Amino acid sequence: MTEFDYPDDLRYTPEHEWVRAGDGESVRVGITAYAQDALGDVVFVSLPAVGDRVAAGDACGEIESTKSVSDLYCPLSGEVTAVNAALDAAPELINSDPYAEGWCFELTVDNPADLESLMDASAYREHVG
Repeated sequence: MTEFDYPDDLRYTPEHEWVRAGDGESVRVGITAYAQDALGDVVFVSLPAVGDRVAAGDACGEIESTKSVSDLYCPLSGEVTAVNAALDAAPELINSDPYAEGWCFELTVDNPADLESLMDASAYREHVG
């Protein structure tokens, strides 16, 4: 089995999104190394628009690979404040660098305390087994 990296400074969802806390109420969201590996080569990414209101657990975009199309889920409720425009030209960044250059979107979270309800790296490692 392949051993993936799950950075300890991130929080994780059961749907394989990661969340990096920023300053205050801002977070950055992407998909995990496990998710990008399961998808295969990413060829197209559809992201929410800046200004969109999103709710935790709702699909807010899609990631298309050579194998399938998967929904991108919003891990927390809030307002989208930025999207990774680099993914338009280079969606493969999700495969090559899922935790840095391959991030998907940023949002201002309605309730920053909700971040604590997401899995830490240890719990996520256990989740994916």
